[in-house]
Amino acid sequence: MKVLVFGAGQLVQMMYLAAAPLGVDVKAVDVNSRDILHPVSKQKLEMTLDYALSDADVITAEFEHVPEDLLALAGETGKFHPNAKSILTGADRVREKACLDIANIPNAPYKIIKHIDALDDAVQALGQRIIFKASRDGYDGYGQWRMMIPEDVDDIRIAFASLDLQTVPIVAEKMIDFEREISIIGARTSDGKVSCFDIAENLHYQGQLHVSVAPASNISDSLKQKAHYIFETLANSLEYIGVLAVEMFQVGDELLVNEIAPRVHNSGHWTQNGAETCQFEQHIRACLNFPLGSPQTNKITAMINIIGCTSFSRDLISIPGCHLHWYGKEVREKRKMGHINVTANSYFELSEKLSKLLTFLPEEYFPKLAGEIRRLKAL
Repeated sequence: MKVLVFGAGQLVQMMYLAAAPLGVDVKAVDVNSRDILHPVSKQKLEMTLDYALSDADVITAEFEHVPEDLLALAGETGKFHPNAKSILTGADRVREKACLDIANIPNAPYKIIKHIDALDDAVQALGQRIIFKASRDGYDGYGQWRMMIPEDVDDIRIAFASLDLQTVPIVAEKMIDFEREISIIGARTSDGKVSCFDIAENLHYQGQLHVSVAPASNISDSLKQKAHYIFETLANSLEYIGVLAVEMFQVGDELLVNEIAPRVHNSGHWTQNGAETCQFEQHIRACLNFPLGSPQTNKITAMINIIGCTSFSRDLISIPGCHLHWYGKEVREKRKMGHINVTANSYFELSEKLSKLLTFLPEEYFPKLAGEIRRLKAL
């Protein structure tokens, strides 16, 4: 079986590694050059895009920002999963908000800004604390502006004046006083079967995910039921096939959806070492209509992103249950270079292992880790 993936980053690399034991061959498409690449070595393969599309049993994507002409080509084959609608929804916050509203899924109050004159109306409607997000091409904190006090609106007005708001509108969202950020990741098959992993708790810094812990602590049965309902409702409404991620804010016993990602997701990397079946294998299984694997959690797991940093000791793998996943990229500020999964039998044991891990890491690149160690120790 052959799978062709739009995108040539770390996610397709991990799909390749998970698919190989199933006898599934994965190739990557550089969506800029349109070259076909080996997902790990990044070596260019002597194969045209047209041939790769026809040769594949399934076509999928590792990220949302796939050029629309490629989505159209993939759609014409009848082999593209999840589907173009899902990818376009994940790539455009305006579409995403419409999808949530149509499905009656709670999310933060918002306004769409397509002209600078709409800024004042958005501020009046949403209050003094607003996050403004570019509707497209924003990720890891890029394409975002925050209004924390009324005076911030002047700088935001200047920033927006240079933008083409008709082409890329801004979604203005009321800032939510949430207790924590969580995510649910699961898979849906072509016949509508759904299987979800345990909920993860996520810690962000400057708009970028730094640490995930799964299963999230102190999740009530009511919250679990709501998260699963949200996942199934969205997956069914999108006629989704593959792995889908839904990021949410917890506000008391309520959940508000922050974002959806129509793909394998950073907050699901913990499944590589903490679950019976990892999210990458599960995506391949769902897309190829194989039986889904068990999502059962085997260990409590922390996933720590390595961001913009290569100066750490590989001796960290001496810690029992510590696993390094390296992407092989050139270092760049705010670039995800790899991640570390640490597994344990309890939250306290996890805190002890993370304390040891921190001795191998430059703490300035891991600003959330010390606080998370203290929190886990107190559980």
